[in-house]
Amino acid sequence: MASDNMGNESGGSRKSNRGFASMDPQRQREIASEGGRAAHEKGTAHEFTSEEAREAGRKGGMARSAANRARKAAEQGNSGSSSDRSGSSDSNR
Repeated sequence: MASDNMGNESGGSRKSNRGFASMDPQRQREIASEGGRAAHEKGTAHEFTSEEAREAGRKGGMARSAANRARKAAEQGNSGSSSDRSGSSDSNR
């Protein structure tokens, strides 16, 4: 019965049960936590200052805003703006 469930969850025999991504999420967190602790003990872990965090947030907000503008422009372009453009070019002739 357990083998039947594993076959259904993996989507057939093509998917491997190996690697980090196939692990239980709890085990992934444990491994990542160990790596973070090791980096801090070694002194190679980066700790953001409030200024660095503020700058990262600003950049993320700008990128998100740009993506939203591009998406909206694409939606407007696909929703009939081309007919508006052809009409405006006729009036300029």
